[in-house]
Amino acid sequence: MSTQTQTAKPGFLFGVNDFMASMVVFLVALPLCLGIAIASGVPPALGLITGIIGGIIVGSMAGSPLQVSGPAAGLAVLVLEAVQAHGIATLGVICLIAGAIQLVSGILKLGNWFRAISPSVIHGMLAGIGVIIFASQFHVMVDDAPRGGALANLLSIPEAIWKGIMPMSDSVHHLAAFVGILTIATIVGWNNFKPKSMKMVPGPLVAVFVGSLVAYIMNLPIARIDVPNSIGAALNVPSFETLTAGLVNPDILFLGLVFAK
Repeated sequence: MSTQTQTAKPGFLFGVNDFMASMVVFLVALPLCLGIAIASGVPPALGLITGIIGGIIVGSMAGSPLQVSGPAAGLAVLVLEAVQAHGIATLGVICLIAGAIQLVSGILKLGNWFRAISPSVIHGMLAGIGVIIFASQFHVMVDDAPRGGALANLLSIPEAIWKGIMPMSDSVHHLAAFVGILTIATIVGWNNFKPKSMKMVPGPLVAVFVGSLVAYIMNLPIARIDVPNSIGAALNVPSFETLTAGLVNPDILFLGLVFAK
């Protein structure tokens, strides 16, 4: 008995398994795109647009079957600081510069140089970014505004917990905290006790569905994601003046280099 192994070409889908795998990635990426966009300080619709571009355009043009083209939480902190410092219109210029640098690096085959970086450095960086995102989004979970910086967000977490467990007059912090905790509990419970017949359904998608359904049925007066009627209206296309000004601005050029790395 002989067994044939067929390798799928990059950019094409083959068979039912590939289709199901694509659906799972889509269901995971959908809430992730929204969440990372919010954590990055940009409209949620931009997260959807980024996911579409990464999945369709980048996926069809890539030359590797093992690629990462989805939302990256590690860039959320950098994007947030860039938007706060230079505005959302300049973000497109920064991404354009970063993309050009990465294209040139790929042509020159400079990727091997990154093998010199220790995995401990990468893991430490990701852990630090995770702490910063957690400290910021903890306040968002209770319908409160993040503080001025990472340290301030960390130090004010006890205050956010107090707002979440102690209802105050004219406040919805405790209601938002209830939905947030329910969402977290759904993810943990689904990942540990989900039926085998539904193993393909990702926990974050179930959590978003459960949290949204509870908030809708109970008509909770908590903040909701504002998505425009037309996703095209959220496109952030830099003007010619913004583009030319960014290409000669040393700060923008440096941010483009940082994003590329």
